[in-house]
Amino acid sequence: TTINLAAALAAYGRRILIVDFDPQGAASAGLGINARALERTIYNELIAAKPNLHEVIVPTSIENLDLVPANIDLSAAEIVLINEVAREQALSRVLRPVVDDYDLVIIDCQPSLGLLTVNALTAAHGVLIPLEAEYFAMRGVALLTEQIERVQERLNPRLQTDGVLLTMVDTRTLHSREVANSVRQGFGDTVYTTYISRTVKFPDATIAAAPITLYAPSHPGSVAYRQLAREIVARGQCA
Repeated sequence: TTINLAAALAAYGRRILIVDFDPQGAASAGLGINARALERTIYNELIAAKPNLHEVIVPTSIENLDLVPANIDLSAAEIVLINEVAREQALSRVLRPVVDDYDLVIIDCQPSLGLLTVNALTAAHGVLIPLEAEYFAMRGVALLTEQIERVQERLNPRLQTDGVLLTMVDTRTLHSREVANSVRQGFGDTVYTTYISRTVKFPDATIAAAPITLYAPSHPGSVAYRQLAREIVARGQCA
């Protein structure tokens, strides 16, 4: 979702920065960046006494889209930061000098609620929640919502849930339709009108290290992400 949405927004002329904040480096790999070969990544800036993110940002092959890469080194960040003063605000401090250079900064988080995710929530204005149309995914969102509320109360009062995006939807199955209905009942207008259907084209695009909007421009998945980009702009969530 991060890669495809960012590429769609960039195609509409927005300047986008992706911050890969997952030690698995999926966003970096998905954009064809070999982060394991890089000397400096987001990890180095998080632990630096005087971070300089401009030196870490790499341009992608997509116009208007830049990346702050990550690799497995980032997994050590929680251990390193645990004894730091204002450890929850490390990412905010790193991002501050560059946020005005872009229309939108998208922080791609790992699927956990540890210190890295708290850093991302503390730095962010809003949260976009991609939710797989499966029952167990809904349980995970309940935990994330609780974490968002705690960060709002204690660290970042401006934080809000921008929207919930239903993904991997298979409208042919009763289960998928029931989950989608439950999500819309629970989150109301927060749920984006756009939803992303399940398709083999997404894994294919990942292997090709390209967003689906470039890999298969006319595919329904591409159409959906372009529609999501327009919806996000219409909601005022991207300039």
